[in-house]
Amino acid sequence: MGKGDLRTRRGKIYNGSYGKTRPGRVKKKEEGAAKGAPRTRK
Repeated sequence: MGKGDLRTRRGKIYNGSYGKTRPGRVKKKEEGAAKGAPRTRK
């Protein structure tokens, strides 16, 4: 439950990733279709 925990908002900010806890920028038409390659852990 800190910087290393990717399930928390702080962990996502530290890792630079997005998800349920930290939604990224939402596009108007392609909300769910904009899935990129999964990020690797540091």
